[in-house]
Amino acid sequence: MTQVANTTSLSLLALAGVNPYQLGKDQEYMDDAQIEHFRKILKVWHGQIMEEAERTKSQMQDDVTNFADPADRATQEEEFSLELRNRDRERKLLKKIEQTLIKLDSGDYGYCDACGVEIGLKRLEARPTADLCIDCKTLAEIREKQMGG
Repeated sequence: MTQVANTTSLSLLALAGVNPYQLGKDQEYMDDAQIEHFRKILKVWHGQIMEEAERTKSQMQDDVTNFADPADRATQEEEFSLELRNRDRERKLLKKIEQTLIKLDSGDYGYCDACGVEIGLKRLEARPTADLCIDCKTLAEIREKQMGG
């Protein structure tokens, strides 16, 4: 069911080399083919983040220069700071991807953690680590806004 996607797109599906999943007639939700579709997407995403982390590590080791000019030194430190903040966000995302892969193995993937309904293939393709259906996610965001978060 998976085919090579348009490689000009920067989406996760294109990155994983798959097209949007086409549900077959009488196909059950989260059958083996769908699980493998999402496993491929998640593993490629995980691999991409790990490559970026390694690239950052190498780049920061190679680019360490003691600039005489304070402005140049400040610019380099700011660039490093931004890069490290991005890697920290990605580190948290890696944990979420790893937790999602565990849910794939346990058979819990694709179902809302709050109400148990199917999250849906399109939503999962847009955000493979989604653990709430759109209704529960919307309610959670409304509650967060009301609490001042």
